[in-house]
Amino acid sequence: MAIKKSDLYSSLWASCDQLRGGMDASQYKDYVLFMLFIKYITDKYADSDDFAPPVVIPPGASFKDMIALKGKSDIGDKINTQIIGPLVNANARLSKSDFPDFNDPNKLGEGNDMVEKLSNLIGIFQKPELDFSKNRAEHDDILGDAYEYLMRHFATESGKSKGQFYTPSEVSRIIAKVIGISPENAKGSTTAYDPTCGSGSLLLKVAAEAGKHITLEGQEKDVTTAGLARMNMILHDFPTATILSGNTLASPKFKDGENLRTYDYVVANPPFSDKTWSTGLTPGDDAYQRFVWGEPPAKQGDYAYLLHIIRSLKANGKAACILPHGVLFRGNAEAVIRQQLIRSGYLKGIIGLPANLFYGTGIPACILVIDKENAAARKGVFMIDASKGYIKDGNKNRLREQDIHKIVDTFGKQADVPRYARMVPFDEIADPKNDFNLNLPRYIDSTEPEDIQDIDGHLNGGIPERDLDALADYWQVLPGVRASLFAVLRPGYTQLTLPLAEVKPAIFGHAEFTAFNAQATARFQHWRDATTPLLIGFGKDGHPKVLIETIAEDLLNTFKPAPLLDAYDIYQHLMDYWAETMQDDCYLIAADGWVAQPTRIVETDKKGKTKDKGWVCDLLPKPLIVARYFADEQAAIEAKQAELEAATASLAELEEEHGGEDAIFSGYDNINAAAVKDRIKEIGKDSDGDEELKVLKQWLEFGNQIGVLKKQIREAEAALDQKAYEKYPTLSEAEIKTLVIDDKWMAHLSAAVHGELDRVSQTLTRRIRQLAERYAAPLPQLEGEVSKLASKVERHLTRMGITWK
Repeated sequence: MAIKKSDLYSSLWASCDQLRGGMDASQYKDYVLFMLFIKYITDKYADSDDFAPPVVIPPGASFKDMIALKGKSDIGDKINTQIIGPLVNANARLSKSDFPDFNDPNKLGEGNDMVEKLSNLIGIFQKPELDFSKNRAEHDDILGDAYEYLMRHFATESGKSKGQFYTPSEVSRIIAKVIGISPENAKGSTTAYDPTCGSGSLLLKVAAEAGKHITLEGQEKDVTTAGLARMNMILHDFPTATILSGNTLASPKFKDGENLRTYDYVVANPPFSDKTWSTGLTPGDDAYQRFVWGEPPAKQGDYAYLLHIIRSLKANGKAACILPHGVLFRGNAEAVIRQQLIRSGYLKGIIGLPANLFYGTGIPACILVIDKENAAARKGVFMIDASKGYIKDGNKNRLREQDIHKIVDTFGKQADVPRYARMVPFDEIADPKNDFNLNLPRYIDSTEPEDIQDIDGHLNGGIPERDLDALADYWQVLPGVRASLFAVLRPGYTQLTLPLAEVKPAIFGHAEFTAFNAQATARFQHWRDATTPLLIGFGKDGHPKVLIETIAEDLLNTFKPAPLLDAYDIYQHLMDYWAETMQDDCYLIAADGWVAQPTRIVETDKKGKTKDKGWVCDLLPKPLIVARYFADEQAAIEAKQAELEAATASLAELEEEHGGEDAIFSGYDNINAAAVKDRIKEIGKDSDGDEELKVLKQWLEFGNQIGVLKKQIREAEAALDQKAYEKYPTLSEAEIKTLVIDDKWMAHLSAAVHGELDRVSQTLTRRIRQLAERYAAPLPQLEGEVSKLASKVERHLTRMGITWK
């Protein structure tokens, strides 16, 4: 039985985190990721019959040999000498400094503490579901994704200064897409470079967009992080990538002769505002002529990295670089370089990102897109202000799938989008009022338009036509709705023709709104009809990532022409559902086929005793089986539950009615059957107690009724549970597909689309209500009410004998 992809990652993280003890996450990650690495290369290459496998594993240096070291007193030393040493000697691309010291008592504890910690760590990676020999690296890289998952969690945990080894994958994906690399224009000889490559995630995203094995080269200052990058390349099936250690600005390692090597594509996320960028370098006398446009300030290295990137591009090369917003507007030396950059025509675009996306800093950043091709013919800079599109995720912000897609789509089309993107001509940037300042708010006003109060409306009543005209998008689709809701009051002002409470039903019930709903529903149905055969055809060894990309693009394109609906919002519903549920389902199907087998949940306590806690089926949960095959039984249970609720309410009512001071139930510490029966015995045949007796017997009656109903419900639920459990083995593959595709996936997505339709009517209703309430009471009316109330108060005060001047 396959394990859910999300469970695999979270259990991996939980196990690793539990073993970490007092060690800093930024150090501990090196041990965990090495384990992932050794496990992967063992599964993939240990039994390789390739003439020259990309990674050579000498005898005795595999993960299996590590398992044999568990529990041994010298386990740490043996990992260093018998596993890591031989691996490094046999593979020229690996170096000793790539790997952590497994015999370091300061980090791993001494004696038994170290033995236990390392033995447990090896144990985590022995899980059978972590078998990478079947890893489909070309499409669904379970392992690459596991690495990405661990990296993100370690970056989150590593604190302010230590999370910089990782660029959030959402930003990496945007960069890889906006530089324009694709399977159509990439070939084996295509080159990509990252001068500050960290753990290599940016380069790998570029390679993923290229869709083939292009040449990857990267340099990284931090020795351990460079080791992570080398492992990351091998883990992602790019063993031929070259990652070198060293300071790129002071001693660039990738050269052709005495010049910097040039590339088709360069991507980078350099350290923000690096204060030590010029260490080991004389910028005025740079051997590679990187600073001919000007020398960056001593304490801010942002432009130093950008100039290195521009120098590392071929004549028609393309690059994208993440930099802090300050590079767009800071003055002095940076202003001089910025002017040269703009005049060169190389700057194709700027994408402003939300604040607090990156690990290690909260400041907002932007992506500068450089394109040397056709630079002379360029007419302006394409700017996107995407600072408002994100979701909060813990203490960071994160780009959603829809934000990524909208940025990439808009950048690709280079088309103006109000309050979001525009092509800014060079003349406007060079105008003295802007003076080559690139700060985005100068060119794109992304603020929401102010909701202006209308004085005439407040004085004389009536909703201003101007406010209704601002809802033009709605009236284009629903012109009759406007005509039916509003009547002219005087020139430029209208009034509602209905009471406020009737506005929403009037919109909802209008023929135009019904038609709008029907059209949107038809769009969804059209997508559903086209998508269902793809889902039915998906099966064992299928590629989930290819599937979601196909159906999500189709959904987005289906809804792009739909009025009043944001196609990106609808696309996001699918992507959220994919992340929550559908992705796990598809990975289960890809591993096992369309199999729906319930598994028992067995818990073992500390004494080794087991307890059956029921059963579960991830792909096909019980409620779907019940709804389709046992609706009558479920309805009968719900009817009993309604009876139980009514009886419980009656009992509570009786207790409340007779629960006050000196009332029947006032003397009870706890009202229960035993206490009530004892009291009935006490009363006996005392005629004075008839009233109390009647109430107590009524209480018992309700109590008995509740007991009987609870038992009946329990038995009915147990019988239904058994019926549902026994139904699974009888299901055909076609029935499983119908239940999963129609009743689970499509039912959820259909509800999400209808939620978006409801939002249209609610947004319109809310705005109409707001305007109607705002201008409902004009000033003369308010003054009249105030004077009426004032004279009423005066009369009261006079009657009380109070006078004042």
